Amino acid sequence: MQKILPDLRKKLGADFVIANAENSADGYGIVPAVVEELAAAGVDLISVGDHIWDRREIIPQLDTDHRLVRPANYPPGVPGQGSAVATAASGDKVGFLCLQGRVFMQKEMLDDPFRCGKTAMEKLKLETPVVFVEIHAEATSEKVALGWHLDGLASAVIGTHTHVQTADERILPGGTAYLSDAGMTGPMDGVIGFEKEVIIGKFITQMQNRGKVAPGRVKLNGVLVEVDGKTGKAVSISRIAEEGEVEEK
Repeated sequence: MQKILPDLRKKLGADFVIANAENSADGYGIVPAVVEELAAAGVDLISVGDHIWDRREIIPQLDTDHRLVRPANYPPGVPGQGSAVATAASGDKVGFLCLQGRVFMQKEMLDDPFRCGKTAMEKLKLETPVVFVEIHAEATSEKVALGWHLDGLASAVIGTHTHVQTADERILPGGTAYLSDAGMTGPMDGVIGFEKEVIIGKFITQMQNRGKVAPGRVKLNGVLVEVDGKTGKAVSISRIAEEGEVEEK
């Protein structure tokens, strides 16, 4: 991302960049040094999901770094913030809310993302009409349902977690841009970013071996959403897939 994003941001004329970076530290979690690298590359807000606790060294920073946003529907008392408001290059305020799904995930730990999301959205809308929502979830049905649930309230509802970019981008009737999964930024020649040999071996043997990030071709996946700054309604949505340089092992 550090090599691709600066030029891509200029080319697209993007005023604000949000990146989910929960597996940016060698494929597991996130660490403070990576936060600084992403910020230097042009990322304005950094979200995390169910792998946030993989690297314990980031936990103290969750309470102090306004650029980091974890899912808002985590239990009370968990470090960090579930939403944020920041200023875009255009001067407009941008709200961001991160939610985690419960279907096929650790649902016993999480509050209902639908009720939690609606309440959090209403508060954010008091500060700015432009609010992006990330739904970090396994099930496409849960993501689609949340998109409809927040249609007309959120400027965009974008899914993450499955690592595979979907082709269902659209603007819902109420003016909310929607995409089930933004995709993955990382190696193209592995299995969701990891060395294919290790992952194939895990499926065959059922032994839990820790994989390494795959070498080879890399790609930045994402989504570009244009929003009317006055109304908060989405004007357009388009997928991004930018191939980068080959990274050697």
